[in-house]
Amino acid sequence: MTFKNITKKHAIHPNLIRQLFILSVIIFLGYLITKEMMPYLSGILGAITLYVLFNKWMHRMLKSGWKPWLAATTILITSISIIIIPLGAIAVVFVSKINDLFKNKEEITRVINETIQKIEDLVPFSVTSGFDTNKLTSWISNYFTNIANSTFNIFIAITLMLFLLYFMLINRNYMRGYIMMYIPLSDRNIRTLAKESREIVKSNAIGIPLVALIQGVIALIGYWIFGVPNPMLWFVVTFVGSMIPFVGTALGVIPVTLILLSQGHTFNGYGILIYGTVVVGSADNLFRMIVQNRLANLHPLITLIGVVIGVPLFGFIGLVFGPLVVSIFLLLLKMYKDEYGKSDQELQEENIKDETLIGPNREDEYTKL
Repeated sequence: MTFKNITKKHAIHPNLIRQLFILSVIIFLGYLITKEMMPYLSGILGAITLYVLFNKWMHRMLKSGWKPWLAATTILITSISIIIIPLGAIAVVFVSKINDLFKNKEEITRVINETIQKIEDLVPFSVTSGFDTNKLTSWISNYFTNIANSTFNIFIAITLMLFLLYFMLINRNYMRGYIMMYIPLSDRNIRTLAKESREIVKSNAIGIPLVALIQGVIALIGYWIFGVPNPMLWFVVTFVGSMIPFVGTALGVIPVTLILLSQGHTFNGYGILIYGTVVVGSADNLFRMIVQNRLANLHPLITLIGVVIGVPLFGFIGLVFGPLVVSIFLLLLKMYKDEYGKSDQELQEENIKDETLIGPNREDEYTKL
């Protein structure tokens, strides 16, 4: 065999070169788009979440004879009224209270130092070793100031979310067609993926805030009983904290305990600590189990890993999409095994079965997407 024949035999086919070039351009452009959209990713994910929650409403309204634009506008107004405005009001009150709280950082530093001193009198070691309360209060103050100053980005994200939600509701068939066209999976696996994603998004988008609200209300009752100052503020703090992994209601219970102890209210301080640990903590375990079993029976380990991954990656909306990413990853592994771990004859039989199952009900199946 001559050198020319060997070279010709091992030459890369021009089609493969073109394919690799186009794939490289797609990956590069996808990277640029993703990089520039990252500050507003929460708005995109928020639109997907609201679409999943309100898609059935849209379908029923269209079946009842509503015009698409009117149905979509009604859903937008509803989502603004029951979700965005209440959350915005809570955020405004929370930030204003925090700003008022940190106007006098010297007083806060004094209270923290006095509380730590009381703790050191009870334990045989130094708590303040390597601990600078001035830096702590400055960091907390700057942190909440930065949150307040990010109003413009939040406004852009909400505007983008509402625009995308309107587009997704109006062009449901168009969007489904694109999903079917570009996702390289069988119809059966696309349906499985859509169903799994829908259940997880609903479970987390409804379940996590609902459990947090229940815990916040139970904690609020305790704050009133034990005379905690600004109970509504600490209700909001507890509500937010209960949605954060490894933090939970301790974000509200521990500070109010320290405040009451520093003011000399020993009985109330330890009372709210015990109440928060036993009553509020038990409510978390009880209601979370009930809600998750009602919405989607997602394994707690998947939820935990997903939230740990999702919050740093996506922000607050990562509470919903973190577990979704982990679940989709595991589901895609199973699909890969099903798609490529079977013989050609088995795959052909499954494709025939899929076409038979879908038949005239294809549109109804993908209405749920």
